[in-house]
Amino acid sequence: MSPARISHWLMKSEPDTFSIDDLKARGSEPWDGVRNYQARNFMRDGMRVGDGVFFYHSNCAEPGIVGLAKVASEAYPDPSQFDPKSDYFDPGASRENPRWMLVDVAFVRKLKRTITLKELQALPSLAEMALVRKGNRLSVMPVTASEWKTILGLE
Repeated sequence: MSPARISHWLMKSEPDTFSIDDLKARGSEPWDGVRNYQARNFMRDGMRVGDGVFFYHSNCAEPGIVGLAKVASEAYPDPSQFDPKSDYFDPGASRENPRWMLVDVAFVRKLKRTITLKELQALPSLAEMALVRKGNRLSVMPVTASEWKTILGLE
């Protein structure tokens, strides 16, 4: 029996750069600029269209989960890696051998309130969640079905 496929994710964005309100206004957006191999692999190898996403505001006064989104495309090469004017340009990447991938993310809804990182860290049932583990700075990470259900119950 093979392990269950992950179908829920958490994706971090700094609200000054791209917020849940920005996603709401646009409807969907390519999740570009990821330059971590593990996060890239989650998008490339794990995410499927329709998977649920917690939208997380990071590097702000009150970090936390602020909304729900969904994966809206299969992974494809991040065009910013090829653009010398982009902050995410990678001179080692080529169109024949792209190094960085992305998925499109679509807005589902804003949460009624921010579910703060402190609140998540305080729950014993979430102690193994990647987000609350010390030293985890990934911008894209899997969320188990039980973590998804627990967090939605906090809203």
